[in-house]
Amino acid sequence: MKIGDTVMIIDDNVEGHIVSFDSNTVLVETLEGFQIPFQKHELVVLENPIPDQEFFTDNISEVLKKKAITKNKNSQRQKPKQRVKPAMEVDLHIHQLVSSQKGLSNYDMLEIQLATAKRQLEFAMKKQIQRVVFIHGVGAGVLRRELEYLLKRYDAVSFEDANFQKYGRGATEIYIHQSKL
Repeated sequence: MKIGDTVMIIDDNVEGHIVSFDSNTVLVETLEGFQIPFQKHELVVLENPIPDQEFFTDNISEVLKKKAITKNKNSQRQKPKQRVKPAMEVDLHIHQLVSSQKGLSNYDMLEIQLATAKRQLEFAMKKQIQRVVFIHGVGAGVLRRELEYLLKRYDAVSFEDANFQKYGRGATEIYIHQSKL
């Protein structure tokens, strides 16, 4: 802290400049012109306060441009892999899709799961979502085979096993190739 520094009071909405100080007490002249003593621990020094004249409406666009330029210089450029949006996840476990499995045959459950997969895939295509992960579980592999059969009907879709560390063997990741119009 030094004389002339702009400070704010921690527990109050008061701002001013340091006029004088000793070991513990700091005399602050507020923006209204009052001189008030404060303890050092009650103050925070403002590093780069914006001068009052910059708040006039004539200058506000210039101030914003200056702030934008300094912000852009400090921003880090993202690598293409970092810009990839996370995949949409669709859990096809039957207990996630229906409230009760009572009275459903294996065929009925498979039909519900495949209808959900088709509906979610078409939703992702419509919303231009590039990646979808269908979580189907391991089981006997019937749902996985039927899902692959369904996906082969779409030209704009390719698929592979999803990330093993995250999903184990029970998931398939779909890539939807966006057409360029």
